[in-house]
Amino acid sequence: MKLVDIGGATPSGPASISQQHTSARRSNPFIGASDGTRLFHRDWGVGAPIVFCHPWGLNADIFEYQLTALSDQGFRCVAFDRRGHGRSDDPGYGYDLDTLAADLAAVIEKLDLRDLTLVGYSMGSAEAIRYVSRYGADRVSRVLLTSPLPPAGQGPGSTDAFIEALATDRPAALIDGLPLFVGRAQLISPALAQWVLDQFLSASPKSSIESQRANAISDYRDDLKSVRVPTLIITGDADEVCPLDQSGRVIAAAIAGSELRIYQGAPHGIVLTHRDRFTRDLLRFAGG
Repeated sequence: MKLVDIGGATPSGPASISQQHTSARRSNPFIGASDGTRLFHRDWGVGAPIVFCHPWGLNADIFEYQLTALSDQGFRCVAFDRRGHGRSDDPGYGYDLDTLAADLAAVIEKLDLRDLTLVGYSMGSAEAIRYVSRYGADRVSRVLLTSPLPPAGQGPGSTDAFIEALATDRPAALIDGLPLFVGRAQLISPALAQWVLDQFLSASPKSSIESQRANAISDYRDDLKSVRVPTLIITGDADEVCPLDQSGRVIAAAIAGSELRIYQGAPHGIVLTHRDRFTRDLLRFAGG
């Protein structure tokens, strides 16, 4: 389907024994969740780990530019596809916040990641916070929340019209909604916008609808009290999906000592529209 116009690096040379062992450990791209659901993941680089949780409807590929840049800068970058998204299994259930946090826990524990930077983006921010609340921060050194989901949820019934549109003509609904993600001022190329649309279309219809229902009622305000590690919130003041006053400002006020960094003119798709600045900020934050 075509999109309508929406107007320090590792030295080269023979691999060391440790690198060979690392390569063998990462040869299987799937991790089993507690219910047997297989979660696809990318695992690039060697060094301090960064774990990425993606937005609704997308998958690990949305972090392409951050994964490439930071794995070249001495970080181990791990990004996985949520169940029903991208290349992960779609069991037809388990899109509630508790199950998704358990999936994140499975990824972190089975890869034995420690002292990690946890990056949650949009819906992924709620998963990241619920993970810290339920499983603790023994493995987490810092948290970065990007264009975060409103912690009080979007409200019962708030996504009904969009869900109806998805059920009626999912490609059309996603094309119509794409400017909300990438911005209305053509901040990215049509080709890159097409790439984002293709990711949305790769999510299963069931997961797309059920995840929207979960977003409407997910309330993680109490979970914010459990976050006691350094926390950075990055969001745009032109975000129409998760408006600043309902998300970033509320979270910053609830997490003691957190920093709210606002990008002027940035929409929801901040990792693409402002990717160089975002990647630099993530690099500095993950470096402590």
